[in-house]
Amino acid sequence: MRYHAGIAEARLHESREYVDSRGRSPFGRWFTSLDATPAAKVVRAVTQMETGNFGDHRGVGGGVLERRIHSGPGYRIYVAIDEDTVIILLGGGTKRGQQSDIANAQARWKDYKNRKAQGERHAAHP
Repeated sequence: MRYHAGIAEARLHESREYVDSRGRSPFGRWFTSLDATPAAKVVRAVTQMETGNFGDHRGVGGGVLERRIHSGPGYRIYVAIDEDTVIILLGGGTKRGQQSDIANAQARWKDYKNRKAQGERHAAHP
């Protein structure tokens, strides 16, 4: 349970950013490139997912989900669920780059699972 301004908020999921073998977060890099308004919408979408509300989403193959945000150029957040409780933030983008963003997210999810199976502890960070 997380407490914010004195209000208890149940968290069904915890979100973590995928980090590549060089310690870089593709989601973080994308997120920091956003202006304030779309960044706030992304934060809201991630918070909703943490509480179990995945909103407008669909599976895009390989265990990856695409969370759509109907704003501006059609923002997308790519995630996967690890151990039923952890949301791995694989990346983000817009409708325009959707196909390559999906392929990248699928490759990152596969890399995450492989590195986790090999015992690597830092394939994602909060």
